[in-house]
Amino acid sequence: MKKEAIKEMSAQIIDGKKISEEIKYELSEEISILKNQKKIPGLATILVGDDPASATYVRMKEKMCNELGILTKSFKLPSQTNEIELLSIINKLKNDVEIHGILVQLPLPEHINATNVINSLPENKDVDGLHPASWGKMMKGEDTFLPCTPAGIQELLLRSGYNPEKKHVVIVGRSQIVGLPLANILVRKTAGANATVTVCHTGTKDISLFTKQADILIAALGRPEVITMEMVKEDAVVVDVGVNRVEAPETKKGYRLVGDVHFESVSRKVKAITPVPGGVGPMTIIMLMKNTVKSAKQTLL
Repeated sequence: MKKEAIKEMSAQIIDGKKISEEIKYELSEEISILKNQKKIPGLATILVGDDPASATYVRMKEKMCNELGILTKSFKLPSQTNEIELLSIINKLKNDVEIHGILVQLPLPEHINATNVINSLPENKDVDGLHPASWGKMMKGEDTFLPCTPAGIQELLLRSGYNPEKKHVVIVGRSQIVGLPLANILVRKTAGANATVTVCHTGTKDISLFTKQADILIAALGRPEVITMEMVKEDAVVVDVGVNRVEAPETKKGYRLVGDVHFESVSRKVKAITPVPGGVGPMTIIMLMKNTVKSAKQTLL
Protein backbone atom coordinates (compact mmCIF):
# COMPACT_ATOMS: atom_id res chain seq x y z
CA MET A 1 0.00 0.00 0.00
CA LYS A 2 2.82 2.38 0.85
CA LYS A 3 4.52 1.62 -2.45
CA GLU A 4 1.29 2.35 -4.33
CA ALA A 5 0.88 5.68 -2.52
CA ILE A 6 4.38 6.70 -3.60
CA LYS A 7 3.53 5.63 -7.12
CA GLU A 8 0.39 7.76 -7.10
CA MET A 9 2.48 10.84 -6.37
CA SER A 10 5.21 10.08 -8.88
CA ALA A 11 3.68 11.73 -11.97
CA GLN A 12 4.48 15.40 -12.48
CA ILE A 13 1.37 17.43 -13.19
CA ILE A 14 2.06 19.59 -16.23
CA ASP A 15 0.27 22.77 -15.27
CA GLY A 16 -1.09 24.50 -18.36
CA LYS A 17 -2.47 27.38 -16.31
CA LYS A 18 0.93 28.18 -14.84
CA ILE A 19 2.75 27.95 -18.18
CA SER A 20 0.10 30.06 -19.91
CA GLU A 21 0.60 32.69 -17.22
CA GLU A 22 4.33 32.75 -18.02
CA ILE A 23 3.55 33.34 -21.69
CA LYS A 24 0.92 35.91 -20.75
CA TYR A 25 3.56 37.90 -18.86
CA GLU A 26 5.90 37.73 -21.86
CA LEU A 27 3.14 38.89 -24.18
CA SER A 28 2.23 41.79 -21.90
CA GLU A 29 5.82 43.02 -22.29
CA GLU A 30 5.58 42.77 -26.08
CA ILE A 31 2.20 44.51 -26.12
CA SER A 32 3.60 47.33 -23.99
CA ILE A 33 6.37 47.87 -26.56
CA LEU A 34 3.81 47.83 -29.39
CA LYS A 35 1.66 50.41 -27.63
CA ASN A 36 4.69 52.68 -27.26
CA GLN A 37 4.90 52.46 -31.04
CA LYS A 38 1.21 53.44 -31.31
CA LYS A 39 0.20 49.91 -32.27
CA ILE A 40 -2.52 48.06 -30.34
CA PRO A 41 -3.04 44.40 -31.31
CA GLY A 42 -6.64 43.70 -32.33
CA LEU A 43 -8.67 40.49 -32.53
CA ALA A 44 -12.12 40.05 -34.07
CA THR A 45 -14.21 37.12 -32.84
CA ILE A 46 -17.19 35.80 -34.80
CA LEU A 47 -19.72 33.47 -33.19
CA VAL A 48 -22.66 32.16 -35.21
CA GLY A 49 -25.47 30.57 -33.22
CA ASP A 50 -25.95 29.85 -29.54
CA ASP A 51 -23.93 26.69 -28.93
CA PRO A 52 -23.08 26.91 -25.19
CA ALA A 53 -19.58 25.44 -25.51
CA SER A 54 -18.68 27.76 -28.38
CA ALA A 55 -20.05 30.77 -26.51
CA THR A 56 -17.95 29.84 -23.47
CA TYR A 57 -14.79 29.50 -25.56
CA VAL A 58 -15.34 32.91 -27.17
CA ARG A 59 -15.95 34.55 -23.79
CA MET A 60 -12.72 33.08 -22.44
CA LYS A 61 -10.77 34.36 -25.44
CA GLU A 62 -12.29 37.82 -25.14
CA LYS A 63 -11.55 37.86 -21.41
CA MET A 64 -7.89 37.09 -22.08
CA CYS A 65 -7.77 39.87 -24.68
CA ASN A 66 -9.10 42.33 -22.11
CA GLU A 67 -6.57 41.21 -19.52
CA LEU A 68 -3.70 41.70 -21.98
CA GLY A 69 -4.95 44.96 -23.44
CA ILE A 70 -5.72 43.50 -26.86
CA LEU A 71 -8.50 45.33 -28.71
CA THR A 72 -11.51 43.10 -29.39
CA LYS A 73 -14.39 43.40 -31.82
CA SER A 74 -17.10 40.81 -31.22
CA PHE A 75 -19.69 39.62 -33.71
CA LYS A 76 -22.37 37.42 -32.16
CA LEU A 77 -24.66 36.38 -34.98
CA PRO A 78 -27.96 34.47 -34.87
CA SER A 79 -27.95 30.85 -35.99
CA GLN A 80 -29.99 31.69 -39.10
CA THR A 81 -27.20 33.95 -40.42
CA ASN A 82 -26.42 32.86 -43.96
CA GLU A 83 -23.04 32.28 -45.53
CA ILE A 84 -23.11 35.45 -47.64
CA GLU A 85 -23.72 37.60 -44.54
CA LEU A 86 -20.85 35.93 -42.69
CA LEU A 87 -18.46 36.31 -45.62
CA SER A 88 -19.43 39.99 -45.88
CA ILE A 89 -18.32 40.57 -42.28
CA ILE A 90 -15.02 38.79 -42.87
CA ASN A 91 -14.46 40.85 -46.02
CA LYS A 92 -14.89 44.08 -44.06
CA LEU A 93 -12.48 42.86 -41.38
CA LYS A 94 -9.86 42.17 -44.05
CA ASN A 95 -9.43 45.91 -44.51
CA ASP A 96 -9.89 46.94 -40.87
CA VAL A 97 -6.49 48.31 -39.83
CA GLU A 98 -7.37 47.92 -36.14
CA ILE A 99 -7.81 44.16 -36.52
CA HIS A 100 -4.76 41.89 -36.83
CA GLY A 101 -6.50 38.57 -36.23
CA ILE A 102 -9.86 37.08 -37.18
CA LEU A 103 -11.28 34.14 -35.25
CA VAL A 104 -14.34 32.34 -36.60
CA GLN A 105 -15.52 30.01 -33.85
CA LEU A 106 -16.12 26.47 -35.07
CA PRO A 107 -18.30 24.52 -35.56
CA LEU A 108 -20.57 26.63 -37.74
CA PRO A 109 -24.26 25.86 -38.35
CA GLU A 110 -24.78 23.12 -40.95
CA HIS A 111 -26.15 25.47 -43.60
CA ILE A 112 -22.83 27.38 -43.71
CA ASN A 113 -19.92 25.81 -45.60
CA ALA A 114 -17.02 25.98 -43.13
CA THR A 115 -14.45 25.39 -45.88
CA ASN A 116 -15.66 28.44 -47.80
CA VAL A 117 -15.48 30.53 -44.64
CA ILE A 118 -11.97 29.39 -43.72
CA ASN A 119 -10.76 29.94 -47.27
CA SER A 120 -12.10 33.50 -47.16
CA LEU A 121 -9.89 34.45 -44.22
CA PRO A 122 -6.97 36.72 -45.14
CA GLU A 123 -3.74 34.80 -44.61
CA ASN A 124 -2.12 37.70 -42.71
CA LYS A 125 -4.97 37.64 -40.15
CA ASP A 126 -5.43 33.86 -39.92
CA VAL A 127 -4.39 33.67 -36.26
CA ASP A 128 -6.10 30.30 -35.79
CA GLY A 129 -3.84 28.78 -38.47
CA LEU A 130 -6.69 27.23 -40.48
CA HIS A 131 -6.27 28.73 -43.95
CA PRO A 132 -4.85 26.41 -46.67
CA ALA A 133 -1.98 28.85 -47.24
CA SER A 134 -1.08 28.65 -43.55
CA TRP A 135 -1.20 24.85 -43.75
CA GLY A 136 0.98 24.83 -46.85
CA LYS A 137 3.64 26.95 -45.15
CA MET A 138 3.42 24.79 -42.03
CA MET A 139 3.93 21.65 -44.13
CA LYS A 140 6.99 23.23 -45.77
CA GLY A 141 8.40 24.45 -42.47
CA GLU A 142 8.01 28.11 -43.40
CA ASP A 143 7.08 30.85 -40.94
CA THR A 144 3.31 31.08 -40.50
CA PHE A 145 0.57 31.10 -37.88
CA LEU A 146 0.51 27.61 -36.37
CA PRO A 147 -2.82 26.15 -35.22
CA CYS A 148 -3.23 27.15 -31.59
CA THR A 149 -3.78 23.82 -29.84
CA PRO A 150 -0.86 21.98 -31.51
CA ALA A 151 1.44 24.98 -30.98
CA GLY A 152 0.30 25.11 -27.36
CA ILE A 153 1.08 21.42 -26.86
CA GLN A 154 4.60 21.87 -28.20
CA GLU A 155 5.11 24.88 -25.93
CA LEU A 156 3.71 22.94 -22.98
CA LEU A 157 6.21 20.12 -23.52
CA LEU A 158 9.22 22.38 -24.03
CA ARG A 159 8.53 24.59 -21.02
CA SER A 160 8.01 21.51 -18.83
CA GLY A 161 11.40 20.11 -19.81
CA TYR A 162 10.13 17.39 -22.15
CA ASN A 163 11.69 18.24 -25.50
CA PRO A 164 10.18 15.97 -28.20
CA GLU A 165 13.50 15.83 -30.07
CA LYS A 166 14.59 12.22 -30.77
CA LYS A 167 11.57 10.93 -28.82
CA HIS A 168 8.84 8.64 -30.10
CA VAL A 169 5.65 10.69 -30.06
CA VAL A 170 2.39 8.80 -30.53
CA ILE A 171 -0.67 10.89 -31.38
CA VAL A 172 -4.07 9.25 -31.03
CA GLY A 173 -6.43 11.21 -33.27
CA ARG A 174 -6.06 12.68 -36.76
CA SER A 175 -8.28 15.75 -36.70
CA GLN A 176 -7.34 18.82 -38.69
CA ILE A 177 -7.50 20.83 -35.45
CA VAL A 178 -5.02 18.76 -33.41
CA GLY A 179 -3.66 15.44 -34.67
CA LEU A 180 -2.58 16.20 -38.24
CA PRO A 181 -0.99 19.63 -37.64
CA LEU A 182 0.70 18.46 -34.44
CA ALA A 183 2.26 15.50 -36.25
CA ASN A 184 3.59 17.87 -38.89
CA ILE A 185 4.98 20.32 -36.33
CA LEU A 186 6.77 17.69 -34.25
CA VAL A 187 8.28 15.73 -37.15
CA ARG A 188 10.04 18.76 -38.63
CA LYS A 189 13.81 19.00 -38.44
CA THR A 190 13.83 22.03 -36.16
CA ALA A 191 14.58 22.88 -32.56
CA GLY A 192 11.86 21.65 -30.22
CA ALA A 193 10.72 19.01 -32.73
CA ASN A 194 12.69 16.42 -34.74
CA ALA A 195 10.65 13.60 -33.20
CA THR A 196 9.63 10.23 -34.59
CA VAL A 197 5.85 10.55 -34.88
CA THR A 198 3.20 7.84 -35.11
CA VAL A 199 -0.44 8.77 -35.71
CA CYS A 200 -3.16 6.35 -34.61
CA HIS A 201 -6.84 6.67 -35.47
CA THR A 202 -10.10 4.77 -35.85
CA GLY A 203 -8.56 2.65 -38.59
CA THR A 204 -5.66 1.52 -36.41
CA LYS A 205 -6.08 -2.18 -35.63
CA ASP A 206 -4.50 -2.16 -32.16
CA ILE A 207 -3.93 1.31 -30.75
CA SER A 208 -2.39 -0.02 -27.54
CA LEU A 209 0.41 -1.65 -29.55
CA PHE A 210 1.61 1.86 -30.39
CA THR A 211 0.63 3.77 -27.25
CA LYS A 212 2.76 1.41 -25.16
CA GLN A 213 5.79 2.46 -27.24
CA ALA A 214 5.27 6.19 -26.76
CA ASP A 215 7.82 8.34 -24.95
CA ILE A 216 5.28 11.11 -25.37
CA LEU A 217 1.62 10.22 -25.81
CA ILE A 218 -0.88 12.79 -27.11
CA ALA A 219 -4.51 11.73 -26.60
CA ALA A 220 -6.89 13.62 -28.90
CA LEU A 221 -9.74 11.21 -29.58
CA GLY A 222 -12.71 13.08 -28.12
CA ARG A 223 -13.84 10.04 -26.14
CA PRO A 224 -13.85 9.96 -22.34
CA GLU A 225 -11.11 8.07 -20.47
CA VAL A 226 -10.31 5.54 -23.21
CA ILE A 227 -6.55 5.61 -22.57
CA THR A 228 -5.96 3.41 -19.54
CA MET A 229 -2.96 2.48 -17.44
CA GLU A 230 -2.44 -0.75 -19.41
CA MET A 231 -1.98 1.30 -22.61
CA VAL A 232 1.01 3.39 -21.49
CA LYS A 233 4.55 2.60 -20.52
CA GLU A 234 6.28 3.70 -17.35
CA ASP A 235 8.05 7.06 -17.56
CA ALA A 236 5.93 8.18 -20.51
CA VAL A 237 4.79 11.80 -20.77
CA VAL A 238 1.04 12.05 -21.43
CA VAL A 239 -0.74 15.08 -22.88
CA ASP A 240 -4.52 14.83 -22.67
CA VAL A 241 -6.27 17.06 -25.21
CA GLY A 242 -9.79 15.76 -24.61
CA VAL A 243 -12.52 17.62 -22.74
CA ASN A 244 -15.59 15.42 -22.26
CA ARG A 245 -18.69 15.79 -20.14
CA VAL A 246 -19.72 12.69 -18.23
CA GLU A 247 -22.76 12.36 -16.02
CA ALA A 248 -22.15 12.98 -12.33
CA PRO A 249 -25.49 13.23 -10.48
CA GLU A 250 -23.68 13.88 -7.21
CA THR A 251 -22.35 17.22 -8.47
CA LYS A 252 -24.23 20.53 -8.59
CA LYS A 253 -24.00 20.73 -12.40
CA GLY A 254 -24.87 17.08 -12.87
CA TYR A 255 -21.72 16.39 -14.83
CA ARG A 256 -17.95 16.53 -14.57
CA LEU A 257 -15.23 17.16 -17.10
CA VAL A 258 -12.78 14.36 -17.93
CA GLY A 259 -10.15 13.91 -20.59
CA ASP A 260 -9.48 11.13 -23.06
CA VAL A 261 -7.10 9.60 -20.50
CA HIS A 262 -8.15 7.79 -17.33
CA PHE A 263 -6.25 10.21 -15.14
CA GLU A 264 -6.56 8.37 -11.83
CA SER A 265 -4.88 5.18 -13.03
CA VAL A 266 -2.51 6.53 -15.69
CA SER A 267 -1.06 9.15 -13.33
CA ARG A 268 0.14 6.32 -11.08
CA LYS A 269 2.35 4.94 -13.80
CA VAL A 270 3.72 7.71 -16.01
CA LYS A 271 6.39 10.36 -15.52
CA ALA A 272 4.21 13.38 -16.28
CA ILE A 273 0.63 14.11 -17.29
CA THR A 274 -1.61 17.07 -18.07
CA PRO A 275 -4.82 17.49 -16.06
CA VAL A 276 -8.31 18.13 -17.45
CA PRO A 277 -9.23 20.89 -17.07
CA GLY A 278 -6.12 23.06 -16.64
CA GLY A 279 -3.76 21.39 -19.07
CA VAL A 280 -3.99 22.01 -22.80
CA GLY A 281 -7.02 24.34 -22.67
CA PRO A 282 -5.25 27.44 -21.29
CA MET A 283 -2.44 26.92 -23.79
CA THR A 284 -4.82 27.06 -26.75
CA ILE A 285 -6.14 30.45 -25.67
CA ILE A 286 -2.74 31.97 -24.93
CA MET A 287 -1.33 30.79 -28.28
CA LEU A 288 -4.20 32.60 -30.01
CA MET A 289 -3.08 35.74 -28.18
CA LYS A 290 0.51 35.08 -29.20
CA ASN A 291 -0.46 34.75 -32.87
CA THR A 292 -2.46 38.00 -32.66
CA VAL A 293 0.53 39.85 -31.21
CA LYS A 294 2.76 38.31 -33.87
CA SER A 295 0.39 39.57 -36.56
CA ALA A 296 0.40 43.09 -35.10
CA LYS A 297 4.21 43.09 -35.00
CA GLN A 298 4.36 42.07 -38.66
CA THR A 299 2.49 45.24 -39.67
CA LEU A 300 5.44 47.26 -38.35
CA LEU A 301 7.93 45.54 -40.65
